Amino acid sequence: MSLQFYTTEDLKKHTSKRQGEEKFGDAVGLASSWLDLEKSNAKYVLLGIPEDVGVRANMGRPGTEKAWNSCLSALCNIQSNSYTNPSNTIILGEIDCKTQQESACKLDMKDPDYQTKIGSLVAQIDTKVSKVITKVISANKIPVIIGGGHNNSYGNIKGAATALKQSIHCINLDPHSDFRALEHRHSGNGFRYAMEEGYLEKYYILGLHKNYTSGLVFDTMDTLKEKIKYSFFEHYITGTPFKQMLEEAKRFCASSPFGLELDMDAIKQMGSSAISPSGFTLEQARQYVSYFSRLKNCKYIHICEAAPKHELHHNQVAKALSYLVSDVISKP
Repeated sequence: MSLQFYTTEDLKKHTSKRQGEEKFGDAVGLASSWLDLEKSNAKYVLLGIPEDVGVRANMGRPGTEKAWNSCLSALCNIQSNSYTNPSNTIILGEIDCKTQQESACKLDMKDPDYQTKIGSLVAQIDTKVSKVITKVISANKIPVIIGGGHNNSYGNIKGAATALKQSIHCINLDPHSDFRALEHRHSGNGFRYAMEEGYLEKYYILGLHKNYTSGLVFDTMDTLKEKIKYSFFEHYITGTPFKQMLEEAKRFCASSPFGLELDMDAIKQMGSSAISPSGFTLEQARQYVSYFSRLKNCKYIHICEAAPKHELHHNQVAKALSYLVSDVISKP
């Protein structure tokens, strides 16, 4: 299955002890097998995808492979209490992308077959991700996935659709559409492939940036108006309330099973693969995940494109990720 299950010893490496306190890493659940997961009463399953192969394949800045471990170190050290709710969560482990990651780092970008080769590595990760997500959702759990690049949207959507035996919808907070051409697999075309192959039915992009969406992508999306809708970030800065944008996405996608995607590029000055001087606040991103993850039809949450190596201040990406995860799993 290409999943590395975590042990108590794995979490101890990320958890700092303090007298008189119980940390999240001390109290959160673990599963040593798929059978353990199925028997658990926990609702949420946290797992990581430590890779930046898809970002490299999209000619982006590498660094997203570090997000999972950074998130885990921050999350394990928040307090365990009745509000953070660790008893309702299992930290499952990480999808093993080591072979693909190492191979991608060795590829020569000047090689005329570079795109074919790295696209093949992304496709290998696709297979691993989709199988793991299928298993988690089939166990009647909600996976909370920390990427990695946005290439993993494809595996998430395919895995959810396979488990549910139907196509699903998706809501994505993102300055980019990630609906690029059906070329080699990369972080910019996961949703396009998922829709082309019948796993994705409806797709809503919240906060799309006009400056970073090509005319060709707009033309493609506009031919699929029954299946794709989007709101512009520019609408927000000219007066459209954020809550109104959330409600529009909800009306379009949330009446049937849907996946929730958050690209950290959407957050202003966030350390990510495409850090931006203009974007939503972290508080709005937290509102986004809180709002949609509590809806009954939300089948997974994916937070991706975080790149701690590009952050402006030490450890802020890790803390941001831990806030977003805890907003999903904590009690209201």
